[in-house]
Amino acid sequence: MYWTYLRRELVGRKKHTVIVAAGLAIAVALVIIVNALSGGVRDAQASALASVYGVGTDLTVTGGQPEPGEGGPGPGGGPFEFGEDAGALGEDGTTTLNQSRLMADVMRGTLDAATVAQAAAVDGVAAATGALSLTNTTFSGELPQAPSGMPDGGGAPGGGPGGGGFAGGSFDIDSFTVLGVDPAASDSVGPLSAVELREGRLLDADDAGGAVAVLDETYAASAGLAVTDVIEVAGTEIEVVGIVASTGADADTAANVYLPLDVAQELAGVGDVVSTVYVQAASAADIGAVQSALEQALPDTTVSSQSDLAATVSGSLAGASALITNFGTWLSVVVLVVAVALAVLFTISGVHRRTREFGTLKAIGWSDRRVIGQVAGESVAQGLIGGVAGLLIGLVGVLVINLVQPTIAAGSAMSPQGGPGGMPGFGSTAQTASEITLSAPLSPWAVVAAIVLAVLGGLMAGAIGGWRAARLSPAEALRSVA
Repeated sequence: MYWTYLRRELVGRKKHTVIVAAGLAIAVALVIIVNALSGGVRDAQASALASVYGVGTDLTVTGGQPEPGEGGPGPGGGPFEFGEDAGALGEDGTTTLNQSRLMADVMRGTLDAATVAQAAAVDGVAAATGALSLTNTTFSGELPQAPSGMPDGGGAPGGGPGGGGFAGGSFDIDSFTVLGVDPAASDSVGPLSAVELREGRLLDADDAGGAVAVLDETYAASAGLAVTDVIEVAGTEIEVVGIVASTGADADTAANVYLPLDVAQELAGVGDVVSTVYVQAASAADIGAVQSALEQALPDTTVSSQSDLAATVSGSLAGASALITNFGTWLSVVVLVVAVALAVLFTISGVHRRTREFGTLKAIGWSDRRVIGQVAGESVAQGLIGGVAGLLIGLVGVLVINLVQPTIAAGSAMSPQGGPGGMPGFGSTAQTASEITLSAPLSPWAVVAAIVLAVLGGLMAGAIGGWRAARLSPAEALRSVA
């Protein structure tokens, strides 16, 4: 009897059922899509941060400028020389140059290598390692004989990097980023802990002092290099022993070339220094306490956590995150409230139109509990219909997003070879940016929550409408019939 009556009422009042179910369906679909997009943006942000931080790193330590005279130019460091003595002099008076320099940015602060041991000794630190960020620049081309009255090698460059003229000559400039890492700890903490080995091997403890390198997969492909090939760094031939790629499909690794730290220091001639100390805390719950302890133990340094770095992420990624978190969430809440309010109003309106029906049912013996149960059952059924419809709409929306695969820009304002606003990170320009494909991972909990919200919305409408129906008296119904 109950189910027959319930089915008859839902079918007989199709307009009412469709409106209530549609409102709840839209709210459910929005909850699913917004939740999926939020998860996609979180994944995209994690992918962008992994390329400059390292999955095994909790904190990083950076410092100020080195003392004057500390770490002077070595074999591969120092400025380029453009005089006649800098290259081979031809019969026509032109000078053929082919110079390679491995240099640290003069604006980039460095730390004494002893800082690594100091950081490792702090309570709560499980591991610490240092890295040195450098840029290798190769200048090749021909310089003409200096005009009369102009010093040798004089003249101003004409054209930009990659080609141009130099007082009538021509030259090419090629550069790539280099990261010196401790080979004994490269795969446990620091930038190389956030990469996947694609070919060859990673650096190990036996590589200290060795002329070996690991290359980023994208750079190796663009330069036509493979394992066992030789790459020139600061005029020194280095054997390629491995090719790596970022663990995130949409993120780059921290540098183009990875060298043993002592080799990078020697080639750059900067002395026993590092650019960044990467720290792994013994417990994730103690990161805040370890950060404070490091700041006290190393007062002249800047200690940063991954959350600090995440706060500096700029570009469309941050905009998308703010849009989904703020606008999307509030829109879902507003639509859900409107849908529930609409269901309540339509249910009360339906009860009013069914005054004679409910009054008559009470007159023939229906109890208040049975009347409330009938109205609530109808509303819950409408909520279930809306929930299923909303689930289907939400799944279609998520599928469309994953098929279209929209891209968003993830970037951060970075100082050369440094992190955002002086924070740790890597890059040879003042701004790093990458296109990240946005996905919409579907969470089972979001699906369950959406269905539950739809059912609760229907139950609330039914409870209020049923209470209103239960207040009707048989006498009122008989007067309405008369």
